[in-house]
Amino acid sequence: MRTSSNPVFRNLPKQAGGGYASFGSAAAGAGAATQQFGQPAPQPYTTSDSQRAMTIDDVVTKTGVTLGVLTVAAIVSYVLASNNPGLAPMFVIGGGLIGFVLVLVATFGRKMDNPAIVLAYAAFEGLFLGALSLLFTGPMFGVSNGSGLIVQAVLGTFGVFFGMLVVYKTGAIRVTPRLTRMVVGALIGVVVLMLGNLIASFFMDGGFGLRDGGPIAIVFSLVCIGIAAFSFLLDFDQADQLIRAQAPAKAAWGVALGLTITLVWLYVEILRLLSYFQND
Repeated sequence: MRTSSNPVFRNLPKQAGGGYASFGSAAAGAGAATQQFGQPAPQPYTTSDSQRAMTIDDVVTKTGVTLGVLTVAAIVSYVLASNNPGLAPMFVIGGGLIGFVLVLVATFGRKMDNPAIVLAYAAFEGLFLGALSLLFTGPMFGVSNGSGLIVQAVLGTFGVFFGMLVVYKTGAIRVTPRLTRMVVGALIGVVVLMLGNLIASFFMDGGFGLRDGGPIAIVFSLVCIGIAAFSFLLDFDQADQLIRAQAPAKAAWGVALGLTITLVWLYVEILRLLSYFQND
C-alpha cells in the first residue's frame, strides 16, 4: 500500500503480517504487499459477523460529522472572541496545542479509529480556527471585510478539495510511488522552512520573510496550498485502498481525521494568502 503524506494515514496500525491491527488477517497483509509490486489488488480482510466492512458512505458520513463539529466549534469561537478579543489568543494557543496533542495520541497511539479522539480534535481545532480567522481578518492584520474573506477562504478550500477529488477519480493524475515521494519530500521541506522562519523571527524582524505578506510570503503560501492540494490525492488513494481491502467500518474515523487535518491546513493557508491582498 502506498504511503500517504498525511501522518494519520501513514501510521495506520499494522500487524506483523502487514495487515492493519484489528482490521484483518495476515493474508490481507500479504495481498497489500503484492499490490505494492504492481500485482492484483489485495484480498479482502477477514471480518467477523459483527464487523461490517468500510464503504464510501462511511467515509462521507464520518467526515461530515467531524467537519460539522469543527464548524460549530469554529463559529462559537469566532463569536466569543469577537465579543471578547482577549479570548482569541487563548483559543488559538489552547485549541491549537490540544488539537496537536490529540493528533499525536491518535497517530502514535494507534487510535485513529477512536471517534471520541477524532471528535475532540475537531472541537478544539474548531476553537483554534474560529479565533485564528478573527485574528487574520481583523484590525491586527489591517484587513477589511473580514467576514467576506472567511467565506472566500471556505469556498476556496472546498473548491480545491472537490477539484482534486475529480482529478483523482478521473485518473488525470495517477498516484504513484514517485508522486508520493515528491509530495512527502515537499511537505518535509515546507515544515523545515516554517520552523526555520519561526526561529529566525526571534532574532530578526519577519524572519526569512515567509509570513510577512511580501512577495516571498505570497509565493510560499502558494507553494503550501499546492502541496496541500496534492496531499489530497494521496489521502484519497489511501482511503480507496482501505475500502477495497474491506477494512472495518470504524476505520472511516481515521480517514475522516486525516482529511480534516489536510482541510484545516489548506484553509489556513488560503485565508492567510487572501489576507495579504486585503491589507489596508
